[in-house]
Amino acid sequence: MKANSPSVPARIMRRANATGRGGVFTPSDFLDVGARAAVDQALSRLVKNGKLRRLARGLYDYPKVHPKLGPLSPAPDDVAAALARETGSQVQIDGARAANALGLTTQVPAKNSYLTNGPSRRVVLGKRVVHLRHASPKHLIAPGSAVGTVFQALRHVGPVRAADVAQIAAHRLSARDKKTLASTACQAPAWMQPTLTSIANTASVDG
Repeated sequence: MKANSPSVPARIMRRANATGRGGVFTPSDFLDVGARAAVDQALSRLVKNGKLRRLARGLYDYPKVHPKLGPLSPAPDDVAAALARETGSQVQIDGARAANALGLTTQVPAKNSYLTNGPSRRVVLGKRVVHLRHASPKHLIAPGSAVGTVFQALRHVGPVRAADVAQIAAHRLSARDKKTLASTACQAPAWMQPTLTSIANTASVDG
């Protein structure tokens, strides 16, 4: 029976195929497949065979492949999420990226920076850098969510542009997001709370 069971590399590739091209992994994602030593050995073998790519220490991906450009770089958000899973932590895009995501600025941040309640880490991916920076809980309100993005954007632009954040967020957030915002606004600095409350109290299209 055991002889017919899929090998550890085969089970890892089955998982990678299920996730799809572009997936980013760490060894801890496969500890249900085999012991850590067996997983490390299998990942090393898959990299040598060209099936997976090693991005950095303990970080791998199943790259998307462009017909002319070859293997493409993974999405920074996927890299950050994989690193967070490895340590059981949470991540949130930083203020500059949050402001850009909401359309408050057209300038795309040069760095892919994230705040995390886990350890800090910096990963270089060719010309791009993914930087996770440890932050205190007060900087990580509703991390990884649309609400968290609003908090970060508001913190970044400050009181002067609070009304701009409110106008955009009132239309962008769902009714469920606004309930989350209402319940977490008390964790924000005092100057933010009136703006957050006004966003939470606006009617939503889906609500």
